[in-house]
Amino acid sequence: MVLDPPAFAKHVSVLRNALKGYRRLNAKAMQIIEPGGILFTFSCSQVVSKEEFRTMVFTAATMAHRRVAILHQLTQPADHPINIYHPEGEYLKGLVLKVY
Repeated sequence: MVLDPPAFAKHVSVLRNALKGYRRLNAKAMQIIEPGGILFTFSCSQVVSKEEFRTMVFTAATMAHRRVAILHQLTQPADHPINIYHPEGEYLKGLVLKVY
């Protein structure tokens, strides 16, 4: 299953609501995926950090009463370099999960 929604948070002022939206979407997907299924989940919201994204995914798994294992972490390709003075430029976050 692939979850690749549009950016839910384009500004930090909506970060909290965006994380709620991502959490609900991921929890629903985890509820309906077959045990042992693979879930690709992404966020392209630049104000959502990698840590917030991972925490959201783990919270969604708890909400769905499912266990997940990270098989692979994904980021944007090399043709979208990240400027060290603009960490928000690391906008694309993705996880490949096995859902139990």
